[in-house]
Amino acid sequence: MIDFSSIKSPIEADLLISFFDLTNFIKISNSLSTLELFDALSQFYELAGSVVEKSGGRVIKFIGDAGLAVFSEEYADAGVRSLIALQKETGRFFTARGLQTRLIVKAHFGRAACGPLGTLSDKRIDVIGDAVNTAATLASKGFAISPQVFRKLSAETRRYFAKLTPPITYILSE
Repeated sequence: MIDFSSIKSPIEADLLISFFDLTNFIKISNSLSTLELFDALSQFYELAGSVVEKSGGRVIKFIGDAGLAVFSEEYADAGVRSLIALQKETGRFFTARGLQTRLIVKAHFGRAACGPLGTLSDKRIDVIGDAVNTAATLASKGFAISPQVFRKLSAETRRYFAKLTPPITYILSE
């Protein structure tokens, strides 16, 4: 297990890397005052943090209505299950407030650099690398995981997922 809070210099680690993002956020932000929006996001951040941390993960950062979370390799299965729970709990959270949104989740498993990053006076734990980019660019309208994540899952957790084969495309051969 990686203790993310004790990392003092960059390390490489195999991680479950997940991006999550709310749909309809512009519509939500236009329907609330800035203080109401701030309060809703503050509560959402706390919800996301508690769900992720309960399963051995760490929220690396939030950017507006989006977040980046990571789990050590041994928590990959628990991490995916917690992300499923986060998606459901987020839906309930915003529905109870009369706000229409869904949490889009994308997850990939791979090697990344992890360590303090930032300005001289404000360094925070971050993750960098191809695996992070892969997670960020997964196509998802709901909840998507890469094959690398699927291989890390227990048989029980795998049952939540169906394989989606991308459409065949043809390129010009010369």
